[in-house]
Amino acid sequence: MAPPAMEMCVGLDKGHKVTKLPKRVKPSQRKGAKSKRVKIIREVIREVAGFSPYERRVMELLKVNKDKRALKFCKKRLGTHRRAKRKREEMQIALQMMRKAQAAGNKIPPT
Repeated sequence: MAPPAMEMCVGLDKGHKVTKLPKRVKPSQRKGAKSKRVKIIREVIREVAGFSPYERRVMELLKVNKDKRALKFCKKRLGTHRRAKRKREEMQIALQMMRKAQAAGNKIPPT
């Protein structure tokens, strides 16, 4: 019987055995990742400018539990299903944050 480390021409482990080098992280692999600075800037812009009309309409649809209609509306405005899903999720989070802020505002005891 042949030794197990022998190089074979066929099979799953065919070919010359080599040690793999660790992969380097290229700058192109972090493309699209949000930095802290960009995140803060976008939050400030959202706070100052508010929501666009189509975003407000999506939020209204989500308030009345029309999730699928909101997704279809987003898809028509944004062009792709993936962008629409991301926008719908973003609007749901915004609604949750608004509800939390409103609930926190109501819990302040009168002085």
